[in-house]
Amino acid sequence: MTDATMRPAPLVDPFGRAVTYLRVSVTDRCDFRCVYCMAEDMSFLPKAEVLSLEEIDRLCTAFVKLGTRKLRLTGGEPLVRRDIMNLITSLGRHVKAGDLDELTLTTNGSMLFKYAEGLVDAGVKRINVSLDTLDPHKFQAITRWGKFGKVAEGIQAAKNAGLAVKINAVALKGVNDDEFHRMVEWCGERGFDLTFIEVMPLGDLGDVSRLDQYIPLTQVRAELETRWTLEDTDYRTGGPARYVRVKETGCRVGFITPLTHNFCESCNRVRLTCTGTLYMCLGQEDAADLRTPLRLSDDNGLLIDAVRAAIQRKPKGHDFIIDRNRHGAAVSRHMSVTGG
Repeated sequence: MTDATMRPAPLVDPFGRAVTYLRVSVTDRCDFRCVYCMAEDMSFLPKAEVLSLEEIDRLCTAFVKLGTRKLRLTGGEPLVRRDIMNLITSLGRHVKAGDLDELTLTTNGSMLFKYAEGLVDAGVKRINVSLDTLDPHKFQAITRWGKFGKVAEGIQAAKNAGLAVKINAVALKGVNDDEFHRMVEWCGERGFDLTFIEVMPLGDLGDVSRLDQYIPLTQVRAELETRWTLEDTDYRTGGPARYVRVKETGCRVGFITPLTHNFCESCNRVRLTCTGTLYMCLGQEDAADLRTPLRLSDDNGLLIDAVRAAIQRKPKGHDFIIDRNRHGAAVSRHMSVTGG
């Protein structure tokens, strides 16, 4: 029997979409409190409910054996988890063996000054950094607890270490909508790609209304086209962004549009939380418990059965809507739980 015939069958959902991309929230904790993501007074999970790094490694490895080709670590903020580099270094073995195309992470950048070189050594080639403004005062207002200078230092450390950096910016009406041109320019000067993201209705934000925050990215693109030449491209990273090339800078700008134009028809992603809960769709509540089968046996048979059963419940798409009648949370959990 060849190695190929011994491999488990790949994961395919009821709509014929191959599931090859796993996003893993390694912690729900974060050192920021961004206004579109969290309430300021957040309650986090008891540590006893959180998977150990060894358990996360085992879960990720099981997915790799089932055909996962891209693995993204998220949070909360992944780099605030104690000993996180042990997990990243361990998972890097799958990249080095050729079983995983990419190991990457999304970070707020606050800890990159400390970990950038270690990420490269572990096999990470590119990262996404969430950065919604270039104004230090606005930055502190958006993140509540963040310091722009520390993040800027971290981004420079990542570039110096050889990591490809992509900036993710949530478009926020009345907050950063006067900075979109500057962000394209700033990223172009540094050789960074940039992705704009529509506000997503996840989690209760207290007194904050998402209708007051929401800008459709069709409007953002139209504004950018008043200054920049945007050339359509087929470039993809395996995620939901649709990219254009900015002729003047040579860099790319992506648009993630869960509200104005959802990307569900090509969805290849599932999301694992730090408690071992698998969400088959970011915008739906249905989820599968993988922690129980993981802990019931040292053998992965029960775990793989649970994963396959979950994938058969993956829905066709989400139902995100923000308008005057529906501007609250579409689902109750905060973005930090599933990591975007």
